[in-house]
Amino acid sequence: MAFQKRPPRRERKKDEFSPVDWIPRTKLGRLVYEGTITTLSEALKSNYVLKEPEIVDILLPEMEDEVLDVNMVQRMTDSGRRVRFAITAVVGNGDGFVGMGRIKGKEVGPSIRKAIDVAKTNIIEIKRGCGSWECGCMNPHTLPFKVTGKSGSVKATFSPSPQGVGLAVADIPKKILKLAGISDAWGTSKGHTKTTVNYSFATINALRQTTLVKVTDEQAKRLNIISGPVEAVFLETSPQDIKRNLEEKKAKEEESIKQKETELQEQAKAGSDKVKEGAK
Repeated sequence: MAFQKRPPRRERKKDEFSPVDWIPRTKLGRLVYEGTITTLSEALKSNYVLKEPEIVDILLPEMEDEVLDVNMVQRMTDSGRRVRFAITAVVGNGDGFVGMGRIKGKEVGPSIRKAIDVAKTNIIEIKRGCGSWECGCMNPHTLPFKVTGKSGSVKATFSPSPQGVGLAVADIPKKILKLAGISDAWGTSKGHTKTTVNYSFATINALRQTTLVKVTDEQAKRLNIISGPVEAVFLETSPQDIKRNLEEKKAKEEESIKQKETELQEQAKAGSDKVKEGAK
């Protein structure tokens, strides 16, 4: 049996303009690059796995990110003290999309960047509505129904609330719900909630339940349940606008990462000074 040669990859022409200087490596990335897929909802509903964070950067330029937890672990070895960092980051556009990622690394800056990229590839589209029986505003401001998520010993439960209550939850899920686009909710939790990582994953797993529960047309109409953004965000037609937005976004990310890295270096230095003082 004769083996067929693998066809060469499509190479970008020299005069072909790329708004983000990005060559896609997956089928989904090529569809976004060519303009066949113009919204993130279409990308998530396709049969292709989201593996490139540049897809989210292009389809959702207003995406925000936040570092939830930075765990610094020091270990003494024969060659000296070794420090590693475990970063947990969350991303969201505040309008129906949210994702979370966790990465371990030797340096703070690259680990934060990698955690944000992993969070973008893990992004999900949630359902929102007016699920509280005490409210009849028919605006998608809260959860459509009660959801529960679990991770480790932590079990988090979130219920729909009427408009104006706000996020009556703890600090960790409040950040995630806010980035997801939920402005009103009640929440309870059980277990060791001081473990930030498990509490964060429990919240994400609870929000993922909104995508798994099937909703009838009558329920969606009665509770005004929508999936994803209130108004669809389409890909910009101007390459210059895309490039400018991405450059501004990358500059903000680099500034926040450098600030966080400086704070962690100061904490590590203060900890090492204390260890030296104790040894004396």
